[in-house]
Amino acid sequence: MLVHFPKSGLGAAGLVMALALGAVLPAFAATPSAAPAAATALPWQQVKLLADVMQLVKQDYVAPVDDTTLIDNAIRGMLAGLDPHSAYLDKGDFQQLQIITTDRFGGLGLEVTQQDGAVTVVSPIDGTPAAKAGMQSGDVIVRVNNTALDGMTLDEAVALMRGKPGTTVTLLVLRRGATKPLSFTLTRAEVHLTSVRSRLLQPGYGYLRISQFSEDTTDGVRDALQALVQQNHGALKGLVLDLRNNPGGLLDAAVDVSDDFLNSGVIVSARGRAPDSNFVRRATPGDILNGAPMVVLVNAGTASAAEITAGALQDDHRALILGTRTFGKGSVQTVIPLPEGGALKLTTSLYYTPSGRSIQAEGITPDLVVPEFKLSVPAAAENLTEANLEGHFTNNAPTPEASGNLRADAQLAQQDFQLYEALNVLKGLTIAGAN
Repeated sequence: MLVHFPKSGLGAAGLVMALALGAVLPAFAATPSAAPAAATALPWQQVKLLADVMQLVKQDYVAPVDDTTLIDNAIRGMLAGLDPHSAYLDKGDFQQLQIITTDRFGGLGLEVTQQDGAVTVVSPIDGTPAAKAGMQSGDVIVRVNNTALDGMTLDEAVALMRGKPGTTVTLLVLRRGATKPLSFTLTRAEVHLTSVRSRLLQPGYGYLRISQFSEDTTDGVRDALQALVQQNHGALKGLVLDLRNNPGGLLDAAVDVSDDFLNSGVIVSARGRAPDSNFVRRATPGDILNGAPMVVLVNAGTASAAEITAGALQDDHRALILGTRTFGKGSVQTVIPLPEGGALKLTTSLYYTPSGRSIQAEGITPDLVVPEFKLSVPAAAENLTEANLEGHFTNNAPTPEASGNLRADAQLAQQDFQLYEALNVLKGLTIAGAN
């Protein structure tokens, strides 16, 4: 999600953040006391209706309910009725949100949203219990332990999945293409996330994986690229940037990473009703790769802040986007701290790519659409090659280096078809750029 933290009493400088279905924009808004007066008077007839309903519930409900619970539930319902991403955060929820952006938290490692009332997985986060168990983007969670999620708010469903590290929880999941529901029994864990991983795919060609955008991502990317150059004993010929199953995170981190590869122009802009919900982020001179070709990998689990980075690099023609259509989370949520320690997470604007595209509910369409797995080939066609023909010409044995690369390519094609295709495209871009 894209969340923006407005100014509050948490310190002189304040704290500002924004989560884009996994993207967070550092920035604080005014506290409620500093907010401008309402443009219109309160609809007192409706306020009286709310008070009447509360009184009836207190008087006639089957079990006693205190005023605090009723008012909290009313606030949650008010926010939940607006859109899937606006929500009331009590003190514990707000603290959890702040913890998540520091790359250390407890839970299952699932980024979820609510679509048509269904709790849907946006992305499992690398290295977490959910990812290790094989949960996937698009999975619909219908039951947590023995509790059905039908009719629950997203916050209520998430609360059921949370718990102390070491405890277990069973999720019943519907998956497209599966003939019956899938059951996952997961052990909750304290998650220590490393948002950046890298390696050399082949001499000259680097791989950079960002699992989410967090406080350490900007430095992590720069350190990783420096390490790749050292391992390569020279500048990289090209880079694959993997944003698959990246649910977003801190917007400022996504902007900084985008800026690392861009020399100028708009990275992202946002437009809303309130003046402070409008902003533009621009690139500064300097490309950390010095113009070397890039391919960005995306899929349905690429959301929010990750879509901002992919969109910026695509619109600037700095990188080719390869994979499948992204999630399409294009709204900004501002986190407004409340005096009692909780907060409102309120949708305040839509963000736009440099060309002015809103990806809300649309996502980013890759330049090259490549499925996750290689399309199956009939066995007869797969086995029939030149080498099968009687009397074929033999080829000279490849050099040891070429042979090693061929074996590595074949292994990569089996392990990660999209990455294999990205490497091939990157090699082609390198050759084209040299001519």
